Amino acid sequence: MFLDYLVLNASAGQFLNTGDIFATLIIFIILMLLLKKFAWGPLMGIMKQREDLIASEIEAAEISRQESQQLLEEQRSLLKEARTEAQAIVENAKKQGDVQREEIITVARAEASRLKESAVREIETEKEKAIAAVREEVVTLSVLAASKVLGKEISEEDNRALIEETIAKAGDVG
Repeated sequence: MFLDYLVLNASAGQFLNTGDIFATLIIFIILMLLLKKFAWGPLMGIMKQREDLIASEIEAAEISRQESQQLLEEQRSLLKEARTEAQAIVENAKKQGDVQREEIITVARAEASRLKESAVREIETEKEKAIAAVREEVVTLSVLAASKVLGKEISEEDNRALIEETIAKAGDVG
């Protein structure tokens, strides 16, 4: 564009006006200096502040991400630990249940054995009582029968001693 202007002015017979060119050039340089001082400087300062702000936000976000990652790892560790503890509690409860079951079975078996022994002793006692009662009855019947057979009265004590001796001998044989 500037060349077109020069060409038009040169063809029209006009030569370049160097004063206008220098004045324009000086005004342009002054304008550039003023723009640098009042426009570019503050604009660059604002851009630098913005860059610093973005950098600090990125850094804060990275720190926050690292903290979040650390918290996540801690939570995972705590969860794993809680699972391990829960499993240990369940295993312990199973073991205690097994121990209690064995104790209950042992106590029940001991009680059953005790009841069986008690019943056997009671049966033996009752058997001995029954045998003694039968012997007593046999002695009484024998005394009565012997009295009738002999026709005479033997003292009951003599007869009883005789019959008991006979029964005792019969019991030793049997």
